[in-house]
Formats: sequence, structure tokens, C-alpha cells
Amino acid sequence: MASSPLFWFLALVLVAGTLALLLVPLLRRSTVREGPADESAATAIFRDHKRQIEADHAARTIDDAERDAALAELARRFGQELAQPKAAASPASEHTRWIAALVLVACVPVAAGILYFALGNPSAMTAAATSGPATSGPAGDPKIVGMVDELAKRLQKNPEDGEGWALLGRSYRVLERYDAAMVAYAEAAKRLPQNAGVYVDWAEAVAQGQGRSLAGQPTELLQRALAIEPDNAKALALAGAAAMERNDRAAATALWTRLRATLPPGSPQLAQVDAALARVGETPAAPAAAAAPAPARGTSVEGRVEIDPKLAKSLGPTDTVFIFARDPDGPRMPLAAMKVTGADLPRAFALTDEMAMSPAATISKAGKIVIEARVSKSGDVKAQPGDLAGVSAPVAPGARGVRVTIDRVVP
Repeated sequence: MASSPLFWFLALVLVAGTLALLLVPLLRRSTVREGPADESAATAIFRDHKRQIEADHAARTIDDAERDAALAELARRFGQELAQPKAAASPASEHTRWIAALVLVACVPVAAGILYFALGNPSAMTAAATSGPATSGPAGDPKIVGMVDELAKRLQKNPEDGEGWALLGRSYRVLERYDAAMVAYAEAAKRLPQNAGVYVDWAEAVAQGQGRSLAGQPTELLQRALAIEPDNAKALALAGAAAMERNDRAAATALWTRLRATLPPGSPQLAQVDAALARVGETPAAPAAAAAPAPARGTSVEGRVEIDPKLAKSLGPTDTVFIFARDPDGPRMPLAAMKVTGADLPRAFALTDEMAMSPAATISKAGKIVIEARVSKSGDVKAQPGDLAGVSAPVAPGARGVRVTIDRVVP
């Protein structure tokens, strides 16, 4: 029963043990305490971001150099956090420590007795034992949350750091703060407008924030990513999933077939893509034993790009050359595109529906098209002053022998 000697003996042991745990550290001679280190929190968030970077590299979203640069930047940022000195508390005086000890000895048993008689209730203890566990993981770690908030404050002071905004977006996604991640990715896209990976991550954040649906804005962001980098594996995979979500099986097949073509032989992702194509109802194409048949007329355009001799001296062998088809009366987004180098010119080309940026905008669906060629000195898709350019006359889909001469300098 509650008043039995055993109960009170156990209660006395618990109170004595509690006092011992409180008094032993208090009465030690050396009371200088160092603030708790943040290594565990820093390590946790570093590993989360490192896994994200390695996943992007495995998906061929970034190359080796970009992965190494991202890892170096991540290590630098969180290394700064770990390198900050820890504050030390001031030692307490002997007199103050003994007074505190006497107060504890006098108050703890009395307070325990009062609380037991006023609030003691076995059923309440049962309820507490069956309550749910506290939030775990990075989202529930105040140290990690604090480090991410500190990064956000630094970016408010230095808002032009595009890579920093992208890192903040990934951090917010780890914390499952998807609305904040969307804002961070929007800021990153303003400062890194030609970074396809930013748009892909932004699309994922929006999708996670709307119940993992890729409909609407995520699909638009993925199309922007593919306009920048047509062979971005992660964008192709997600765009195919978005097509399946809207029950556009033809678009999903086209996108995942393009994705499959970007993967190297032996890639572990090949099996996943083949399984996805099988679910759509398409059997993955086996390696051709002979040359593939020419595309049907109306779905492609073929011709040759050359440079005007007057501008030949301005062409470097490593300059990036974009060749793309577009509708002269439609939006600027290419209907198909390919990339070569200055050393490849003059160059024969074949642009097809399979190279489309979007299944809704293809060569075969256009009434007429023009072929543009541009030498990009910076390597950017967007035209810059000093680039070299040329455009063909309007032709019909299926045209052959189209000639494009690069004959002007972009002002």
C-alpha cells in the first residue's frame, strides 16, 4: 500500500540519489564549465547535405568538378561553425556554492513531499508512459535549427550569394520547412539563372510542400531546368513522373527514353528506368545491331552549320556552339537543340522530336521552323554580347539540306 515502509524507503533513496547528483558537481573545486560542443549537430547537417550532393552526382545532375566544389563549399561553411570558440562560464565562489548546496538539501525533500501529496496520481504516470515520443531527427534538433537560422541571417547580410541560397534551400528541406525552402530556391534562381540543378531542387521542394505532387509549378520548373540542360538526368526522371501523374503516358515514355540514353553502360539506374518504362507499357530498346532508321519526315530537320570566313578568326576550338530549332512565330524556347564545339564546325546536324525540351512543343507540331546556331564565348545558353550567331530561312518540318551560316556578332 502507499504508506508502507518499502514505499517510503524507496522514496527516500530516490531523494537522496537526486541530491547526490545535484550536490557532487556543485561542490567540486573546479566549476569552470565549457559550453557544449556543436560537433554532433554540425556533423548531422553536413552528412545530410553531403548525401544530397552525392545523390545529385550519382544522378549525373552535376559532374565531378561541380561535386568537388560543392563538397568543398559545404565543408568550408560548416567548418566555420565548428571553429567558433565556445564560451566558458565564470567559476562560482566557494561561499555561493555552499549556500546553494544547503538550499538544495533543505528544499528538495520538502518540495518532493508537497508535490507528491498535491499531485501524486498513478494514472497520470500511466498516461505519461503511453504518450508519443518527442520529435526526432534534424527537424527536432534545436542545434541544427539554430545553425540553419544562422545561415539565413548571413544571407540577409550578403544576399548575392547564390550558392548560399541554394544551400539554405537544401537545409530547409532537411528540416521539412518546405515553404521556406521554396523562397530560398527562388532567391538562388535569381542569382544562378543558368543552374538547372537549382530549378530541379526547387521543383522537388514545391512538390513536397503540396503533398508530393508534381502538378503545376513543379512541372514548369522542371521544363525550365531541361531548357538549360536537356540531358539533366534528375529533371528527366521527375518530368517523366509528372507526365505519368497527369496520365500522359506518351510524354513519360519520351522523357524516360531520353533519360535512359544519358546513362552510361552498367549504371544502376538503368534497371530503374527500364522498370518504369515497363510500367508505362514500353519495352526498352535493345542496342541496335545496325544503323538506326532515319526519322520520319516531319519529325526532324537536317542540314549543315558553317561559319562565315570573315568571323573564322573569332571562333575558338573550345567555344560552345548551340544548334537549335524554334518556331519563328512562337515562344523562344527551342523545339530541339544540340551542343557541339567550335572545333566541330562546319558540322552536319539532325534535330528531331526526341530532342524536344517539352513533349508539347516539338518540330512535328510546328507549322514552320528556323534553325539558329550560336557560338557562346561564355558557355551560357542565354545569348551574350560578343557571341557569334546565324539563322536559316523558315523551313517546313522534315526539311533536308538546311544551311545555316554564322555570320554576325551579337551586339
